[in-house]
Amino acid sequence: MTKFGGLTRRNLLIYFKNLPSVLFSLLTPVIILFLYLLFLRNTFVDAIQENIQGLESLIVQDDVDMLANLLLLSGILGSTLITVSFTALTTIVQDREQKIDYDISATPMKRWQIILSYFTASTLTTFLISLLILGVGIFGFSLEGNLYLSIWNLFKLCGITLLGSISATALFMPIMLLFSTVSASSAFFGILSAAVDFLIGAYIPLSQFSTGIQTLCNIFPGSGITILFRNILMHGVLNEIDRTIDGIDQGAFINSIEDTFCFQTNLFGHSLDCKFLIYYIIVIVMVSLVAMIGMYAKVYKRN
Repeated sequence: MTKFGGLTRRNLLIYFKNLPSVLFSLLTPVIILFLYLLFLRNTFVDAIQENIQGLESLIVQDDVDMLANLLLLSGILGSTLITVSFTALTTIVQDREQKIDYDISATPMKRWQIILSYFTASTLTTFLISLLILGVGIFGFSLEGNLYLSIWNLFKLCGITLLGSISATALFMPIMLLFSTVSASSAFFGILSAAVDFLIGAYIPLSQFSTGIQTLCNIFPGSGITILFRNILMHGVLNEIDRTIDGIDQGAFINSIEDTFCFQTNLFGHSLDCKFLIYYIIVIVMVSLVAMIGMYAKVYKRN
């Protein structure tokens, strides 16, 4: 365990000491923020207001704006988990390119301990940075209005952040083991960072696409994690609006918002609620862990 802890600490330090790597991993969330401020905010607000026609006098505009803000935050968190985990895992490619893996594999550490040290370091890195962004987002938006988040909801958000960190790292680890050079992984990261925001519905709700496209996007665990964030972050505001409406619409507003912004995962035409979504993500994690341990033994041969 001492050797495992030492290698994990070493992998953590490599990432956090490389400032450009940290900044590039946060580039996609920053792009989402600027696009939101310039273009997407009004689009989100307009989409929400379309669902409150006839109820304008009952719903406070600040609550509508807060719903749009929390949609943004869920998208930023979803993309952060993906980009940070991938960037943190670049250490394993660097070690392979620089032949450092030869020295590591020559130690008495077992193969599964070596690969799990990379996995643990990336998971911790992703969790800490995502948790920081979550805290900053909640604090910043709380200055604009009431988020109606309970302490229990905050604990749920931390749990989702941890699950998202584990699932993103587990999913990308087998992919990273296929790269032998940093330039190749960087090229893949460029494609990933361009596509990830569409995959998780950060720009356009997945409900706007066909069932086939929705299924393709929702197979990716990052979409499920974003949906979980969306459910928890927006739950309080939606309940407050529903309380204000006082049943006049018989729950039509909340149902329309949940349908429009995808509060459930659509796989092959079937909707999965949050409980089954969590089970699905855990299964993906277990399969990815088995794959990465098996691939490491094949790809990184002891010298």
